[in-house]
Amino acid sequence: MHTPDQTRAARLRAERQAIETFYRAFTEQNVDLVDAVLAPDWQDIPLAPGQVAGPEGIKTIIRSVAQAFPDVKITLHDMVQEPGRIGVRAEISGTHRGPLFGIAPTGQAVSFRLHEFHTLEGGRVTTTWHLEDWFGLFLQLGQFPAQA
Repeated sequence: MHTPDQTRAARLRAERQAIETFYRAFTEQNVDLVDAVLAPDWQDIPLAPGQVAGPEGIKTIIRSVAQAFPDVKITLHDMVQEPGRIGVRAEISGTHRGPLFGIAPTGQAVSFRLHEFHTLEGGRVTTTWHLEDWFGLFLQLGQFPAQA
């Protein structure tokens, strides 16, 4: 029989592993990893331009990030957690070798910050709110996407 503390610890471990797997999908460029950790109705807030909702939408993002940065790596700096909620401070790094938002490859090594808040239920991520430092990335690339 598990004590409440053991049950809580097991839940926290499982939820942390789900989040680590989510980010590993980017670094390993393995879109199938998200199937095990995202709820089928997962909400990504806000959606990227043209991104469809749900796990299929993030698979497109993972592929486009891998195309733009073939050596992409996400480094997790901090994870703050309570049951059902995890906040993440991370950094995305890589070399700009493919198109990104209409910006031709520059060959520039870049890194930019990422802050996300996830909610989880039953060991799966149900919602992600995120903020990336796109301004910092575009400054490193020396250009901004064309304005519509």
